[in-house]
Amino acid sequence: MTQDSQLETRGYHKPVMLKQCLEGLQINPEGIYVDVTFGGGGHTMAILEMLKGGRLIAFDQDDDAKKEAEKIQHRSFTFCQANFRYMKQFLKLNGVTKVNGILADLGISSHQIDEASRGFSTRFDGPLDMRMDRKTKVTAAKILNSYSEEKLHKVFGMYGELKNAKTAAKAVVTNRGKKSLETTLDLKNALESVAPRGKENKYFAQVFQALRIEVNEEMQALEDFLHQCGDVMEKEGRLVVMSYHSLEDRIVKDFGRARARDYTFTGGVDVPELREPRAPELSWVSRKAIKPGAQELEENPRARSAQLRALEKLAGPRDR
Repeated sequence: MTQDSQLETRGYHKPVMLKQCLEGLQINPEGIYVDVTFGGGGHTMAILEMLKGGRLIAFDQDDDAKKEAEKIQHRSFTFCQANFRYMKQFLKLNGVTKVNGILADLGISSHQIDEASRGFSTRFDGPLDMRMDRKTKVTAAKILNSYSEEKLHKVFGMYGELKNAKTAAKAVVTNRGKKSLETTLDLKNALESVAPRGKENKYFAQVFQALRIEVNEEMQALEDFLHQCGDVMEKEGRLVVMSYHSLEDRIVKDFGRARARDYTFTGGVDVPELREPRAPELSWVSRKAIKPGAQELEENPRARSAQLRALEKLAGPRDR
């Protein structure tokens, strides 16, 4: 059975840029690999098919992802129900200190989008939840009903890149004064008057993105994760990261630029006085981001915003 047919029988869409991800990782059948965003398990299954004595550790904090992971009966597979910001800690708990490759697919999974009760999609009316880990306490509703207007302005502007972020924040505060915002429809109704005419869908998608990022601390988690990658990668190990919006891609790109030069990554901001001199640690596999081909975009429209970047671990002083 092929990788594609296996994924179809498990009820999931073909994972985005699967071929490019596997090529970027340069799978060694005897190597140790990490998939820090298990999701529906598409990339994980493909990597496991290529291992002949190696090992794969997968991460995901979502309960639904855990249920999918439990279906995989493979002696080389280990699942960790945890945010990837704790990668190094959980690898150590599983007796792993060095790996040959790390894959991070930062996109939200299809089953999360399509489940109305999760509140991720603008297409359905559901509770304003948006938590990747449903054991945490902060929901989108809590943010919308408790954040100050100034703080909402910052969230919408920074994470949603709304041009009228201040106006949107004011609209939320005004409407919540009349009625608590509890559902996705409540939020859309609150912002209907300030959404650009003819571009409402895109506007609401930006708002939902901003809230999802804030609820799950996605940008902070991504930075925490990236800081650990160099420490756990073997010489010539590969880091492959697929992002779906400019905020994620900018962090990955800045991280790569910093680690490929002679100073430490400082959180996406190049501040000369904060540089810590050090030898380059990583090198770009490709200077430009890799994007899906025309055929994949036709088969899977959700891949349209995907960008893949890959880095390789350089030999340290002791290896040269």
